[in-house]
Amino acid sequence: MADYDSKEYLELVDKYWNAANYVSVGQLFLRNNPLLKTALKPEDVKVKPIGHWGTIASQTFIYAHLNRAIKKYDLNMFYIEGSGHGGQVMVSNSYLDGSYTEIYPNITQDEEGMAKLFKQFSFPGGIASHAAPETPGSMHEGGELGYSISHGTGAIFDNPDVIAAVEVGDGEAESGPLAASWFSDKFINPVKDGAVLPILNLNGFKISNPTILSRMSDEELTKYFEGMGWKPYFVETGDGLDNWNNHMPMHEKMAKTMDTVIEEIKAIQKNARENETAETATLPVWPMIIVRSPKGWTGPVLDDNGDPIEGSFRAHQVPLNLSANDMQDADQFVEWMKSYKPEELFNEDGSLKQEIADTTPKGDQRMAMNPITNGGIHPEPLKLPDYKEFAVDIKEHGAEEKSDMIVWSEWLGAVTKMNPDSFRSFGPDETKSNRLYGLLAATPRQWMEDINLPYDEDVAHSGQLIDSQLSEHQAEGWLEGYVLTGRHGFFSTYEAFGRVVDSMLTQHMKWLRKASEQSWRHDYPSLNFVNTSTVFQQDHNGYTHQDPGMLTHMAEKKPELIREYLPADANTLLAVGNTAFQLRETINLIVTSKHPRPQWYSIEEATNLVNNGLGYIDWASTDQGQKPDVVIAAAGSEPNLEALAAISILNKNFPEMKIRYINVVDILKLRRPDVDPRGLTDEEFDTLFTTDAPVFFLYHGFEDMIKSIFFDRHNHNLHVHGYREQGDITTPFDMRVLNEMDRFHVAADVVNNTPEYSVKGMSFIHEMNNMVAKHNAYIREEGTDLPEVVNWKWEPLNK
Repeated sequence: MADYDSKEYLELVDKYWNAANYVSVGQLFLRNNPLLKTALKPEDVKVKPIGHWGTIASQTFIYAHLNRAIKKYDLNMFYIEGSGHGGQVMVSNSYLDGSYTEIYPNITQDEEGMAKLFKQFSFPGGIASHAAPETPGSMHEGGELGYSISHGTGAIFDNPDVIAAVEVGDGEAESGPLAASWFSDKFINPVKDGAVLPILNLNGFKISNPTILSRMSDEELTKYFEGMGWKPYFVETGDGLDNWNNHMPMHEKMAKTMDTVIEEIKAIQKNARENETAETATLPVWPMIIVRSPKGWTGPVLDDNGDPIEGSFRAHQVPLNLSANDMQDADQFVEWMKSYKPEELFNEDGSLKQEIADTTPKGDQRMAMNPITNGGIHPEPLKLPDYKEFAVDIKEHGAEEKSDMIVWSEWLGAVTKMNPDSFRSFGPDETKSNRLYGLLAATPRQWMEDINLPYDEDVAHSGQLIDSQLSEHQAEGWLEGYVLTGRHGFFSTYEAFGRVVDSMLTQHMKWLRKASEQSWRHDYPSLNFVNTSTVFQQDHNGYTHQDPGMLTHMAEKKPELIREYLPADANTLLAVGNTAFQLRETINLIVTSKHPRPQWYSIEEATNLVNNGLGYIDWASTDQGQKPDVVIAAAGSEPNLEALAAISILNKNFPEMKIRYINVVDILKLRRPDVDPRGLTDEEFDTLFTTDAPVFFLYHGFEDMIKSIFFDRHNHNLHVHGYREQGDITTPFDMRVLNEMDRFHVAADVVNNTPEYSVKGMSFIHEMNNMVAKHNAYIREEGTDLPEVVNWKWEPLNK
């Protein structure tokens, strides 16, 4: 067995580090001559080197010591790269340990393969300059900063034997999501969860500015992180430039510190698992490491003007003037590469010397090959109860009144109980507000701080729901880490503030898209995003809480990966949940109501609506197989309600009018097949919406989305009633009036834009306008909606 603490072993670690740095620099600049066996020529260099150098050496240093710790302590560990565009780090390390070649056999571990490795980096048709699905061991999209700790924490929930080694860049540390994620330690249960080891990489600079944390003293940092519940350990280079390259003392410091923190983690877990249960576990103080080193460590010291590169912001991206068209710094580059002594690292054929290769873990213990980073450790399908057993019994359409979310939460509670180690719910302190009472009955909210009963409700040290931190970024980041490691769950939030994390959903979509193109990547469970407390039911929060724009935002993404569901009632929501939670490789946006609503569709009708995406509603239509005079369609709970009310009004006033009603649940099914593979053909679309009858579409979101869907269809006789950025602190019905998505505006619009009724219906239009005026006066006097609206009930149509 190797003596992992010996000077000889640390010297091998140093050589491995040099090899990783050499391969990383080569990826920045070279497309040929990887071992520099011949004089460097312009054709050996990329025309336009693109990438980043600043954090590479510090990350490869960390990675080398994590390898040592894995071997010494027989760890199940993986690496998350939090710094920005440092994609070489994981590529270089996976290449050196053989993982890259196993996955990409054409990138051989010899001179020829190394040349291919170098050329493909940040090159057309090649690989990205940041952590990405193409890279073995990468678990999240690294293009946007701030989510490394959240993703690492989500990954170790319910994975008790796993350690997430999370490298945090000091630029990333300044982002809001990362700053909030230090609270993750308050939610990690040492009995049933794994551990997160944050490694804060302080190198002093961002793109061109100093970083805040790097300018803080060790004492200040210690106070800060101890206040956040962490125990920091410092590993620092020397105090001045002369000591930065004295590497062996740095290796000794890092090895000792790594041993200390690993042993502390194992001791915390051993004590908790031998003396506590998941329910009685107490909040430990988890260790972390702070590494101080110069930006661009081991790289060029000065630029052509004599200004510092190493230790300055100038090291951030490509630090030399070197390209196929500019060989100005060729000699400096060769000197830099040869400073790593490649002749001591690689054999003549370009393969890594065996004694250095032996410092890397083997098999699945290689961080690049850990199954957790590729679909999870022993992923299991989600077990689901029969959603029909939770259905509302519909005897008369609209007669029963229920809260959709309360009904759905009973099903969610059953899902939770059936999947105790592979299903979690996340949100920002809104579970009760969103009325998921059945979920709370099945599981408490997990957090590890003291619980002072009776004032704390539904809080425990172990649970499958985490919503006790008011941070959308954290909740979404935890969910992403959880599903990217093969488990299942959903995120629930107020609709308007789902927008806080819309860029996170974009990044997750990009991950899914690129991962699906890699044959070696396993697939991932769906990410389920639930928007509630919606725009048309804001009766106390007001205009600030009114924004359905996530629908438009996500509809712009790759259609194969996006689903958008707008269930009209509880049964439809049950059917949506049953379908969405079983999908793979999708982001499912579910927009639903939490307030008491009339219930419309039997569970059979709801199931058909979800399976087909939309449907003709016979009992709310009067065309009866004939060409309709008008088509009324709705997508969403309030649009469905107002559409049915408008139909009722029209039917009473114009019983001869042939009305066709279509309810849409899966809104993106309306798109053409050449836009969305699941979309309706023109023939199917025309059968429902005709080619010329006026269509009145009541929609939960912004109107342009529906207009764009109809743009390429035959029927352009379209009138959309959706959200028009009109809002206030007002009554629920007034929100619909303000945006003209109410029954009175819609009914008037139908008559006004249906030629055979526009003249004879003038008095009706006047009557509808009077109802709007009556409504406006009434709510300002009484503070509540008209009795005609509140007490309205559906009655069978005159057909």
